[in-house]
Amino acid sequence: MQEPKPSVLFICVSNAGKSQMAEALMRKRVGDAASIHSAGTKPKGEVNQESAESVERAGATMEGALSQPIDDHLLRTVDRVIILGNDAQVEPLHDMLATIERWDTVEPSEQGIDGDKRMDMIRDDIAQRVDELARELGL
Repeated sequence: MQEPKPSVLFICVSNAGKSQMAEALMRKRVGDAASIHSAGTKPKGEVNQESAESVERAGATMEGALSQPIDDHLLRTVDRVIILGNDAQVEPLHDMLATIERWDTVEPSEQGIDGDKRMDMIRDDIAQRVDELARELGL
């Protein structure tokens, strides 16, 4: 019998930037060896173009990505729930399998860094964390 794939839900406020970047980078890292999702507490409805361009520079893609709200069923059933940044707040559901983790991602704009350099620094920080997560999941 085949082992079930590990599952991950990445969350940020808008599901347009950081959580979408994490999803794309995780897909690039592990392919279909895991079930990977992202969502937002207040989704914008579209992905951030600068985020999409940054992950493309790293060889990943956000093509076809949709900014969407958190699905309670998914929140209950995934193995890992990871919030990116400090702004999104998610209340745990009583019957969740996972605990909620938070990745305190870098924010280069606080040091006056903007544009492509800012996005690439955020992407690189998320990519490092994604690599660590993939290793933890045995992928």
